[in-house]
This record gives sequence, C-alpha cells and structure tokens, in this order.
Amino acid sequence: MELAGGDCLNAGCVPSKALLRCAKLVREARKAASRQNEFGVFFTKRGESEVLDLDVGVDFAKVMQRMRRLRSSIAPVDGHARGVSIGSQVFQGRGVFTSPYTIEVVEDGKKLGDANNPVLRFRKAVIATGGRPTIPDVKGLVSAPYATNLNLFNLQSLPERMVVLGAGIVALEMAQAFAAFGSKVTVLQRSKLLSGDVEAGKVIRETLEQDGVQFLDEVIVKEVETLRSRGSDGELPLMRVGLTHKGNSQLTSLECECLLVAIGRTANVQNMGLESANISYHPTQGVLINDYAQSISHPNVYAVGDCVAHVPRLTHMSGEMAKVVVQNSLFGGEWRMSTLVVPAVMYTDPEYAVVRKVVTIDTNGNVVPSPKLSAEEVDVYRAELRSNDRAILDSSDTNGYVKISCIKGTGTIVSCTIVSSRAGEMINEVSLAIKNGIDIMGLGRNVHAYPTLGEGVMSCGLQFIGARWKKMNEGG
Repeated sequence: MELAGGDCLNAGCVPSKALLRCAKLVREARKAASRQNEFGVFFTKRGESEVLDLDVGVDFAKVMQRMRRLRSSIAPVDGHARGVSIGSQVFQGRGVFTSPYTIEVVEDGKKLGDANNPVLRFRKAVIATGGRPTIPDVKGLVSAPYATNLNLFNLQSLPERMVVLGAGIVALEMAQAFAAFGSKVTVLQRSKLLSGDVEAGKVIRETLEQDGVQFLDEVIVKEVETLRSRGSDGELPLMRVGLTHKGNSQLTSLECECLLVAIGRTANVQNMGLESANISYHPTQGVLINDYAQSISHPNVYAVGDCVAHVPRLTHMSGEMAKVVVQNSLFGGEWRMSTLVVPAVMYTDPEYAVVRKVVTIDTNGNVVPSPKLSAEEVDVYRAELRSNDRAILDSSDTNGYVKISCIKGTGTIVSCTIVSSRAGEMINEVSLAIKNGIDIMGLGRNVHAYPTLGEGVMSCGLQFIGARWKKMNEGG
C-alpha cells in the first residue's frame, strides 16, 4: 500500500465499516417497509396515511461517495504532513537495507544503487511494511480483472453478481454488505467458516443466508476465464469461475461481474534487502521477532504489524506493537509481546468477537502463536442471548451467545467468544479482565446497566458463582 495510512485507512477497516453502516441501514429499512414487519413502523405518502409496499433501493454511487468523504476526514491523522508536524523526517520511496545499519531510499523512477538515492544510517530501525492480499495459483486468475480489498472500494457501480473466494473476515463482511445492496453473492469455501469455529460459523452463516448470500462448501477453484474486460466507460468486467466440488471432478462454473479474492494475507518482506541486514524472516509469514518485538537475528531492528510472523493481522495489534517498539527501542523498556491480550472482531451483523492471549514464547525466546487449550483443559460458561432482555426487546440476537473459557477448576479466564450485534463493544470488558487478572467471578459481581447485551458477560460470571453455591450447600 503506497498511500500513507496503509491498508486500514485506504482499503481496510475504514472504508469497509462505512459500507457496513449503509448495509445495516438498508436491512433495517426493509424491515420497516414490509407489511409484515413487527415494529409498527411504516412508510406513507406525504400527507396521507396509506401504507405503501416499498422496495428499498440503494444508490450505490452515493454509498461509495459517503465512504470516500468519511475516509478523507480521517486521513489527515495518518498523513505525512502530520508526521512532519511532530518532528518526523519523511522520505518518499522504497526502503532497502544495504547493510546491517544502512537503508537506501529508492525513489520513484530510480533503481537501487543510483547515485542520488538517499542513504540513511540508523542505530535503531523499525520494519512496518504491512501485508498484501494472498493470491492463489489458479489458472487465468492473475490476468483476470479480479478484486481484492485494495481495489474493491474503487467500484463505481454495483455488480449484479459477486463471487467471493474465501470465508474469513473480509470475505463475510463484504458478502453481507453487497448482498444488502442488491448483488447476488456466492461465497466459495474450501472448508469451514471462521477458521474452524463451527458453532459461531453456523450462526453467522444462517444470518447471511437470510440476507441472500449463497454458500458453496468444499469447492476448489480450478480456473478463471475473462469474458469481458473492464470498460473504459466504467462498464464492469465479466468473468467465469470454474470449480469442482469435493468428491466430484466435474467442472461447474459461475459467472460474475466482481470476483473478490479474500483468502488471507501475505507479509511484505520481499525485495527489502533483509538478507543484507541479517534479518531473519519467513517468505510469506514475515519477520521473525522475539518477545520484545526485536528481530531474532538483529536486536537493533524491530518489526510491527502485518509484516511480522505469528501475530494477528489486525490494525489495533499493529498499534499496540508500535507502543511496544517505542517503549523498548527508545526508552530502554522491557515490554513483552507475550503480555498482550488482543480482541478481534468481525463486523458482520451479528458481530463475531474473540479475545485471548495471542502470542507466546518458544524455548528460544521467539514469538509463536499461543496454543488453544483443549476442551479437557477448560471449563466453559455460556449465556444464550435469546433470554437476554435487551435482545428480546430489540427482537435481535436470538441465536447469539457469550462463551467464556476458564482454566479447569478455577475462575482464571483464558478466552471469550461473543456472537452478538454489539460483540465488538462487549468483548473489551473481558479483554480488560484477562489483562489485569480479574477472574470470572469479578465479571459476575460487576454491576451492568440494565437492559444491555453486556449482561450476557455478567451471566457467565454468575454461572461460575452459582456452581460454587451448589457445592457449598452440598458440603453443609
């Protein structure tokens, strides 16, 4: 991503959430426009009381215009002018390590080694080159006019048909949004939704199917054929996606005006001269770091964000790692990556939020993903939101839930999963508890405003307390 602010601002969190807000409003408006709606809200002709049967339309160009306007209002915080104003010196170009303590800036139109390229000497350096969408090796795909998050938000007209390759966060968020806008959306997945969280995946899938999203399971994309290129007048391209289903080698196909590839991300670590600086890395996963966010092979070089191996690829993870690096590199701190407790949220409706410690340290002191505890190692406390008063009053989240896992026999929280329309707000309470050693009893004793979906978190704590009451009565 060449623009200041990176993926999050330009092609990630910011534009996608702007679209999701519009999509949610469309779904709510359609409820109100229906004669069968239960909310007692309806549309009328101005000055008359006649109820109308309305088809809620979408002005896609205006949706995108709103997104760009809001994105531009946020952009100055991440711009180069902001960096200069607080004392940073900005060089525009591609940075390449040429030795363990030098970086050459290759400006646009120049080559590495050109005489006029700036060469910067450093005592400490930070690699923050981010990541890019992973593109699978599929016949015809590279030459096809497919979309990723990098160019999806440049669309000027709504595709009649969208095929989504992948079933992760970006894939499902955009599938639901574009289905609400009126596209016929088909999601192709090789295995299960949400990386194996079968229960949450089932709930999310049911909701998206109600919104019109179609899922094809256990499929392998074999080829992509471009039937029509993108027109100079803004005409959308046309592609044919050839695929097979598990256990059946017969090729079937789907046609679409938008093929969204969203199967994951690859770290940007190529052509940076990492070898010249003795910086160890994995070619797709990224720079290898230790508990202090230092390169495992060059302690004066640090790395943050999506270019780092074995850390969650989340905007707020990058931001927290930046704090770690500033503290450790400039102020002699010893802030450890292994202390970070990081929530993650998928902003579908309902939202899907999880939190746990995200990294641990291996025997060599290097960062690796934290292992998940097995079912035999934890006690699970669960609150169904169908019995939550706020969910009842909102007529929402009938399949939502809060699930908190604790080390078996104790109240020590190790993880939490929430499926709910406000899961992204609710998860922060549990994140704070894990970070500060507050056990599940503390969540149960914390007074929650009524009526709120957050009472689902409290309910899990009350289950833990109630289970101990039963044991005390038995003992008496």
